[in-house]
Amino acid sequence: MACVLAEGVRQRKGLRLVTSADSAAPRRRWRSRGYLVTMGTVVALAGGLGLTVLGLGSADQAVASFDAASWVFSKSKSEVARINGVTAKVDTRVTVPDARGHQLEISQTDRFVILRDVNTGRLGSMDLTTLKQFWSDSNASPGLGVRVALENDSAFVIDTVQGKVQQLDPVTLGPIGDEMRFPPGITGGVFDGKGRLWIAAPSEGTVTAISPAPLSSGAPQKDATPHVVRTEAVAASSHDLALSTLDDGVAVLDRTTNALATIHGDAKATSVTLPLAGPGAMPARTDGRSVPVTVTDSRHVYVVGDQGLRTDFAVPGTSDDLQPAVAWQGFFYVADAAGETVHVFDSAGKPQKDIPFKRPGGPLELDVREGYLFINAPGSSTARVVDDAHGVRTVDKYADDVLGGTPPKTPPEQTPPPPKPKKPLVSKPGAPRNVRAAAGNAEARVTWQAASDNGATITRYVVQGAGKTFQVGADQRSLTVTGLVNGQAYQFVVHAVNKKGDGPSRTSNTVKPTSEVPDAPTAVTAEAKPDGTVVVTWPAANGQGLAIKRYTVTAISEGGSAPVGDATETSLTIPAGQLEYGKQYAFTVVSVNERGAGSKASPVSGSVVPFTMPGRPEGVEAATVGDKAGAIQVAWQAPADNGRPITKYVVAAGGKSTEVTDGTAVTLTGFENGATVAVQVTAVNEAGASQPGTATAKTLSVPKVTITGVSPAATSATVSFTVDAGGGTAACSLAASGAGSASGSCGSLSVSKLTAGTDYTFTVTAKNAAGTATASSNNKTDNLSGTATCNNGQNGDTATYCDRDVPNARNGNEIFSITQQDNNRQVGWAKPGTKLTAYCKKTGDEVYAYIYNNDKRSTWWVQVNYSGKNYIPWAWLNLDGGDDINDLPTC
Repeated sequence: MACVLAEGVRQRKGLRLVTSADSAAPRRRWRSRGYLVTMGTVVALAGGLGLTVLGLGSADQAVASFDAASWVFSKSKSEVARINGVTAKVDTRVTVPDARGHQLEISQTDRFVILRDVNTGRLGSMDLTTLKQFWSDSNASPGLGVRVALENDSAFVIDTVQGKVQQLDPVTLGPIGDEMRFPPGITGGVFDGKGRLWIAAPSEGTVTAISPAPLSSGAPQKDATPHVVRTEAVAASSHDLALSTLDDGVAVLDRTTNALATIHGDAKATSVTLPLAGPGAMPARTDGRSVPVTVTDSRHVYVVGDQGLRTDFAVPGTSDDLQPAVAWQGFFYVADAAGETVHVFDSAGKPQKDIPFKRPGGPLELDVREGYLFINAPGSSTARVVDDAHGVRTVDKYADDVLGGTPPKTPPEQTPPPPKPKKPLVSKPGAPRNVRAAAGNAEARVTWQAASDNGATITRYVVQGAGKTFQVGADQRSLTVTGLVNGQAYQFVVHAVNKKGDGPSRTSNTVKPTSEVPDAPTAVTAEAKPDGTVVVTWPAANGQGLAIKRYTVTAISEGGSAPVGDATETSLTIPAGQLEYGKQYAFTVVSVNERGAGSKASPVSGSVVPFTMPGRPEGVEAATVGDKAGAIQVAWQAPADNGRPITKYVVAAGGKSTEVTDGTAVTLTGFENGATVAVQVTAVNEAGASQPGTATAKTLSVPKVTITGVSPAATSATVSFTVDAGGGTAACSLAASGAGSASGSCGSLSVSKLTAGTDYTFTVTAKNAAGTATASSNNKTDNLSGTATCNNGQNGDTATYCDRDVPNARNGNEIFSITQQDNNRQVGWAKPGTKLTAYCKKTGDEVYAYIYNNDKRSTWWVQVNYSGKNYIPWAWLNLDGGDDINDLPTC
């Protein structure tokens, strides 16, 4: 369906709606209420993104809602495009400046589209009924860890690291009701088909459903606030959880025990334990009641129905970069970006026809919307639309048939990434590092750092102590053991588990629980440094009369928390690379006194995103520019930005450098012809320049020509030759001195209309953008032959002398030593049909062959090879190749 754009277009920083009249409304700023959201993560909106809209010619093509459409991103063009599921074509494109090469998250309903640039944290919003746009001047919060959820007119921002959930007014993006707080490190934040938002808290082992505050006539009701409608325990505390919402509930996978809990409607949760060989993964949303769980590193999918495990199947291929299977109309679609395909299986797990994606440029995005499955490759020009009968159509996201659009400049095709190194041999995990225990009041807190996985992902850690055994999620790595006796000594043993089995264990220090515990630090701050380190600081804790011996710092991220180190002072520098670049983290600190007693955890710090200089540009290729002198073309693959957007590339060659801010290719000029040029490409972000990627190329050289043979005929010649085009493309021509010429192939050319038996200089010319080269060869054309001709007389008169020797009489086809019919100078005669070699032509007496040769009449005589070089009238000789007297040179 469509809507009328009654208010025209509101513009800011280049927002442009192109209509059939190419008109746009004047700029108008949206009136602010003085706030946006209480969370610092909700920031710069569409005006800050400077959106440019193309499309929309008439009301039924407007950017208004359309029931069978989906918005997708193309990172190489920094564009979002709306795909019409019915036509499998793009009907609207929106340019998002400064997002080229970024990761963009899209949340959408029929009315609203909210964009989040993961690399910068900027958030943009469009109301599709009016194309209103909104923004804030707050600082952006980049990195993975914040997401936006939309369902109908309900919008939420979920800060998974901080554990904050805030409903938004989708029209103004102002907050609705109170901010909801959960333990830090939550996961989920996805709506089910009934409009409930589901949040999982791994630290508590619970999943919670939130009902949005109602809107009245599109506006929030006074004092309305979202509220919790259900909280369900689905796992033990400190287990890793993965969540997929359903049409009427949620499925939660306990990745530590492989138990899948499913909640439908208001019914109680049901659970089944799956035989997974590694950590399972699920899509954010599942269509239907069959839930697929994918073990990505072993490429296996398990399908759970209402009665438990229904089927399982293997996915062909070898890469461990498999994405979770997505259910659609009873089939299962498994994206394999490394294998450049989406594998398709029916409800029984039988393979169907794959959907290929040539060079997708990164992970594929699968989204079930409005009766279609949309598959987007953000790094390529194409997407796919799959209908409810599993028919697949290809979408050209760069198509220039969008009303108001211009043909997009297609980025140069990227070279495929280099092959990944072979996988190491898989074995049991190593021992956990830095296993520590801190006593509390009748409890102890055990922490450790990750064990080496030895080629197979760690699924869980096992902690033994105090006569009990505990399982802890691989992303948690801390455990508080309660119910201990103060004054009694305890030790704890920790080991890791992967699909190969249990690794070696490591034992903690001995602790004695006590009521004499120190206070926690009152505040924690964190700062990400350009060298990749993160510095966490805090004020000294109150030891309550006992000395503080050390502090333990824990990092909290989406869905997990893990200790990152200990410090004896009030600061800890986390080494570069220990935390994942581009991902949000917050920190808590526990103080431990001289008796080994630990405090509660401090308040959570603000979130930071570790970053450092970008990775080295890979796949750097330099090539000769075939149509430009002194130029080379350089192309490369965008490297990992390592937590901050890449602002430019610096391409250095020949003592000078060029900055590239748009794309991953450039043409460099100004070099000498035929020069070998060494190129270095570095990526630059806030942290500085990367290590360079390198390549070499030669500029275009002046071509070289070598004649390999001349094949002359009487009136033509073919010249064979080779051309070194200097790295480009040459244009070739052939000329015969004083005669014809030809152009075309740079391997063989022919000239015609030459004169027989004549010396020629044949010159081949090859030309490219760098210059011209020639080569010559002197050759003579072949002599021309003719046929002596004497026809029977006209009107039935038979000239018998044409074919026999008549003594003392004139004979046909007489040969003379001169160009006259002088009997004294006759040297003989040629029988009709005699083949004679012709050398040249000369004028003489006119001969009229009225009964000899069809009324042929001429003053030309031809010198022929007959008893030496003598002459025959041309009237009695028919030359080969058309009987053209001009084919002979003049004697």
